[in-house]
Amino acid sequence: MRILLDECVPRRLRRELPGHDVHTVPEMGWSGKKNGELLQLMTGDGFAVLLTVDQSMRHQQNLQAAGVAVVVLVSPSNRLPDLVPLMPAALASLGSLGSIKPGDVVEITA
Repeated sequence: MRILLDECVPRRLRRELPGHDVHTVPEMGWSGKKNGELLQLMTGDGFAVLLTVDQSMRHQQNLQAAGVAVVVLVSPSNRLPDLVPLMPAALASLGSLGSIKPGDVVEITA
């Protein structure tokens, strides 16, 4: 699955997503883009999922129209040690048994 790590997510978190094609917002040259524009760029580039810690995106964007799913990691901070424990549940939501579809928002909490 093609996954984009939002700017607010440490790039080293990609190591916790084996078997997926993972890129970061800065790596794609999309730093500083507003969420709506970022979602459009993602769709055009074939990304299926945005992984973020931004809990307000679901209220600010029409994710059904965007055509991508969003996985929100809910933790005390966006530091790697706080996010890594959430990754098994995030992977489960992305896996072949996961039912994540475009427009879905999945919140992963500790």
